[in-house]
Formats: sequence, C-alpha cells, structure tokens
Amino acid sequence: MGSLLSLSVIISALELGFIYALVALALFLSYSILNIADLSTDGCFTLGCAVGAQVAIMGHPILALFAAMLAGVCSGYIMAFLQTKLGVESILAGIIVNTGLYTVNLAAMGFSSNLSLFKAETVFGMFKGIFGAEWYKLIVAIAVVVIVGILLSLFLGTSLGLSIRATGDNEDMVRASSINPKFTLTVGLCISGSLTALSGCLIGQYQKTCDINLGTGMVTIALASLIIGETLIGKGSMLRRIAGVVLGSCLYRFAIAIALRLHVPAECLKLVSAVIVAVAIASPYLKNQVAFRSRKRSALQARKGGDSAC
Repeated sequence: MGSLLSLSVIISALELGFIYALVALALFLSYSILNIADLSTDGCFTLGCAVGAQVAIMGHPILALFAAMLAGVCSGYIMAFLQTKLGVESILAGIIVNTGLYTVNLAAMGFSSNLSLFKAETVFGMFKGIFGAEWYKLIVAIAVVVIVGILLSLFLGTSLGLSIRATGDNEDMVRASSINPKFTLTVGLCISGSLTALSGCLIGQYQKTCDINLGTGMVTIALASLIIGETLIGKGSMLRRIAGVVLGSCLYRFAIAIALRLHVPAECLKLVSAVIVAVAIASPYLKNQVAFRSRKRSALQARKGGDSAC
C-alpha cells in the first residue's frame, strides 16, 4: 500500500477529493434532502469552470468564485422553473438543462472547446507563498470546503433550511403548513447549482485549464462520494452527514488514485467509477442480507439442536 500511495499521490487525492466534495454536497442537497434526481450537474459543473475561467483570465481569481456561483444559481433556477412552473419531471428537467448548458458553456468560453489559465493568477497561486509549494493547494481546498460545510449546516438548521428538508420528506405536509414548496424547492436547487459551479471553478483554477467536456460523468463521481459517505457515517446530525459526504469524496479519489497506480487504462476509469457506485449502493442491502442469512443459519442450527435433544 505504501508503494501505491506515496505522499504526492495522497496530497493530490486529498486536493481533488475536497474540491469534488462540493459537487457531492450539491447532490446531497438535491438528492438526499430534496429527493430530486438532478441530472444537470455535468453541465452546471462545466458552466462554473467556464465562467470562472473567463473572470480569472481578466485578473480576478477570487471574484471568479462568486461569478461561477451566480452562474450556478441561474442554472439551478432554470431547473426549478421547469419543475415548478412548467410541470416537467425532475429527470427530464435535468436532461433539458444539461443539454442546453452545452451551448451556453461554449458561448461562455468564446465558442472555443478549451481555455488556458496558465498565464492567469488563480486563487491557489495567491496562497502559494504563504503555505509553501507542497501544501498550498490542499490548504485552500480544505478551507473552502470547511467554510461551505459549516455555512450549509447552519443554513439547514434555520427555518428556511428546515422547510427545505421538510419539502423533501413530505411535500404535502409542507403545503398544509402554509409553506410554499415551490419556493423551498427553488432555493434548494439554486444553492445546489451554486455549489456545483463553485467546484467547477475551483477545478478549473486547480488544473489551469477549462474544457467543454470537463463535467462529463460528474453525476457518477458525486453519487459515488455521496453513497460512500452515507454508508460509512450513516444518519446523524447535519454536520456529521456533511462531514461524511466530504469523507466519501476523499475515499473515492483514493480509490481512483490506486486504480491509476495499478496502471488501469484511463479509458476504464468510468467503468471503475460505475463499479464503485454499484458496490457503495448495494453494500447496505448486501450487509442486511448477510445478517439475515446469519440469523437464519443460527435459527436452523438451534432448531436442529432442539430436535436432537428430543
């Protein structure tokens, strides 16, 4: 294991794990809290990267983060508008938004398939002289995720946050309590979109490049991280669940890092991701099945022992 995970590999996996954790948190809000399958994640991730890259190229790397989040809010609002105003199912709404965002992302990138940030200042580079050349990216990523995680936990504990949580649990009850579920749904999806776009912006500045296909498969990555975290941590306080999502994202990146160190072809990484998701989703069921068969075996042995005694 030591040969597979050197210090540089561990640091790189943690850096990507914390950055991608923002997408997992976005999916946590839309999928786990609101009970909505948001398939616009891929396009929204690229949107955040494209908008953030353009602003960073103009010399404003920190402003790029907020610009990307604003773009993500717009994406989330359109997603919510299709569902609440036009009656489109969440899955279809996500597909529609994701499809439309491809052209929007191309326009944001100046109708170029990629943008280079190698000559632009990034939010990571701003702290390179403070934290050192080896740890600065990881420290910045951790700081952003910690701030976002704490703010998200505090928000979900407010009256509006509790209304959003209740909307995912029982929309009819929320409506009966004189709370507009369409409003809470819109707020939740806007926040989810902003987190996804923020992650895209950070990954663009981290890699110093933005590609039109950067967000492909992002739903799978976020879902894997979310399921791994929820399987390991389980239910509990909101802060604990958020920490579990971040942990799941880091563990997922470690799994990918190990696969790369084992010389798994890059073309097979999507298959590796799919297997990780399948195992993570099936693990609670398999665990229950193993426990059930163990109890059944014990009951049969006890019954046979009782029959032999007679």
